Amino acid sequence: MLPHLVLIPLVAGIGTQVIKFIIQIVRGEFAWSRLQEYGGMPSAHTAFVVSLAVTVGLHLGWDSAEFAISLIFALLIIRDAIGLRQFLSQHGKILNMLIKDLPDDVERKYPHHLEERFGHTPLQALVGGLIGLVVALWLHDVVPDWWP
Repeated sequence: MLPHLVLIPLVAGIGTQVIKFIIQIVRGEFAWSRLQEYGGMPSAHTAFVVSLAVTVGLHLGWDSAEFAISLIFALLIIRDAIGLRQFLSQHGKILNMLIKDLPDDVERKYPHHLEERFGHTPLQALVGGLIGLVVALWLHDVVPDWWP
C-alpha cells in the first residue's frame, strides 16, 4: 500500500512539471532555470496533492482519518498556490517597477530583481487538480500491489 501512496503522487507531480516544461518549449519560453519555478500552467503542486488525496481515499477509504488529513493538506496547498503566492508575485512586479524607476546609480545597488512568477491562477490549479485526479485513478489500477 505504501508504494502507491508515494509513487502515484510523484508520477503526477513530476509528470505535470514535464507538461509545464513542454508548454514553455512550445511557447518559446525554454530555460532550464524555469524547470523548478513556482507558477505556470498547469500547477504541479495541485496535481501532487490531489493525486495524494485521491490515492489515500482509494486505498484507505473515503471515510478514513488519513483521507481527511490528506484532503485538508491538499486544500491548504491549493489555497496557498492561488492566494498567497499570487499575492507575492504581484509584490515582486511592483517592487521591480519601483527599482527601475530609481536613478541609475541607486538602481545598481539592487542587481537582482525579485521573482515575479510564484502563484497560480484558479485555471492553472484546476488543470493541475484534474491531472492529479486522472493520474491517481489511472495508476490505482496499473501499479501492482506487490510493487516494492
